[in-house]
Amino acid sequence: MSVKFVFGDAREWRYIVQSLAALIDEACFTLSEEGLSLRALDPSRIAMVDLELPNTVFEEFECPEETKIGVDVEELNKILRRGKADERVEFEVSGGRLRVRILGKAIRSFSIPLIDVVGEELPRLRAEFNVKARLLSDTLKDAVKDAEMVSDSVKFEGLEDYLRLYSSSDRGEVETIFDRDSGALIEYDVIEPSTATYSISYLSDMLKKASSLSDVAMVEFSTDRPLALTFEIAGGGKLAYYLAPRMEV
Repeated sequence: MSVKFVFGDAREWRYIVQSLAALIDEACFTLSEEGLSLRALDPSRIAMVDLELPNTVFEEFECPEETKIGVDVEELNKILRRGKADERVEFEVSGGRLRVRILGKAIRSFSIPLIDVVGEELPRLRAEFNVKARLLSDTLKDAVKDAEMVSDSVKFEGLEDYLRLYSSSDRGEVETIFDRDSGALIEYDVIEPSTATYSISYLSDMLKKASSLSDVAMVEFSTDRPLALTFEIAGGGKLAYYLAPRMEV
């Protein structure tokens, strides 16, 4: 059986893998005729990453039956760091190894061993969110960086007219407001005003590379419930993170 897929932008695949590396050390990709997917918890079980890439995202995609591919994320990341935006990247599973070819002015070939990744099958997270906001991913990343100046957590407040991020400590206070007139908030829907607090270190890791995949991020949350942070990938794919809230005492 042959499993092979080709992606048209090696740099974008690097961003995808680096976005996974923010949470996990080992990845078990599931491939089928429909495409490629991955769902995994971070070691602390505070956050989950959910990647979906339909076969239409790829220039070529051959997978006659469902196949699991386990890889060391950092080893794969080392290879993909060598790719550039004007190069294509080809993956093929053969002889217990993942073979990667970067196709540009030269053809560069690499291979890494497949590994057994032990973990439970995770169901798709189905949650109802009372606050949904589509906003420019760079502005969200800046807001989290600003909050990091004074605290290790940030409060998300979804109010009727605006989304507010707020952090405070004995070092000071930081506030960022996104409203419909700011230019950064593209869509905003509040079913019920909500407030929840999340870890800045996790959010910072999530946004570091994933914001390079898409100019727009979808933020969804409810009071003291997990936050969903979703980035669309060109061609119909998506990368989503889910982060458990910090419960304030």
